[in-house]
This record gives sequence, C-alpha cells and structure tokens, in this order.
Amino acid sequence: MTATPQLQVLPAPRHCPPGVPLPTHAQGREERARAVTPYVQDALAVDFTAEADEPSFAPRTPRAADLPDPRDWAAHIAQGLVEVMHGVRPPSQVMRWTHPEVYAVVARRGSRAARRRVAPGSAHRTRVIRVHLCEPAPHVIEASVVLVDGGRVRALALRLVARDRRWIVEALQVG
Repeated sequence: MTATPQLQVLPAPRHCPPGVPLPTHAQGREERARAVTPYVQDALAVDFTAEADEPSFAPRTPRAADLPDPRDWAAHIAQGLVEVMHGVRPPSQVMRWTHPEVYAVVARRGSRAARRRVAPGSAHRTRVIRVHLCEPAPHVIEASVVLVDGGRVRALALRLVARDRRWIVEALQVG
C-alpha cells in the first residue's frame, strides 16, 4: 500500500497590476485646451441648434406607391371586421388598422356576439363578393364592400385614410 502524498498549502501570490499614471492638474488643463469638440464624457450629445423635430414625429402621409392596393386591403379588413363583430376573431387583431372610435364599436359588438353564441363551432365564414372604390380626396378611399355573411348578403361602407404607410379605417357603416 502506497502512501498518498501530503497536500501542501501555499499562500496565493500577490499580484498587483501596474498602475496607470494619472495626469497632473496642469497636464489635464493642457489636454482640455487642445480638445476640438465640446464633448463631455457621459453627457447626452444633443444639438440644440438643429431645426425643431416636431414634423419628424407627426404622422406622415405616405406616397401612393408605399400603400397596399386599396381594393384588396378593403376586402381583407372588411372580412376581418365582420369576423370581429361576430365574436369569431379577437378585436386586438384589427386595433392597428382602425380609428379608436371604430375599434370601440367593433369590439363592443364582438363581445356581445361572443356572449350570445351557444356552441363554439357555430360561427360561419364570411366571404367578400365585391368591392367598389371611390377616392374623394388624395390619400382617402371610400369603399363599399358586398359580402355574404352566413345566408345573408350584407354591405359595409368604409372610409380609409392613408397614415404611416398603411390604410386606417376611419369610419364604418354596417348595412
């Protein structure tokens, strides 16, 4: 049987990195005098001489090339809005594309319809048949959408306004 070697405990070596020489007060003043930019460490670089930035944060009216096709878009959003009003689709899915007043009306109708529905699978599919467009002003489209909703034919009138590269439903009338 061999004896295990005895462990030897040694103190850890003391190692201190070499210090960085700090500039004297006079050397710091000379460096500051040579500095070209008025930049200060840990300060937010803000140029107060620039123009006001209010226009850059305002909603922008996009070019017609930046917007999706209004006919296809009106058909898709009309179908989505009707599905929300039937309680089939959650209202949060159309929030980004509707004006707050339109969203409130659609969400309220959807919550009522969801409470009335007896069976979860009793929802019917909505199909868009026809879309008619009119442009009363630049970047404003008024659409009338004819759709089949279960066994009924219904009509929706939408007013679409261009904002930030998308169409927003500003007004909605259900017939």
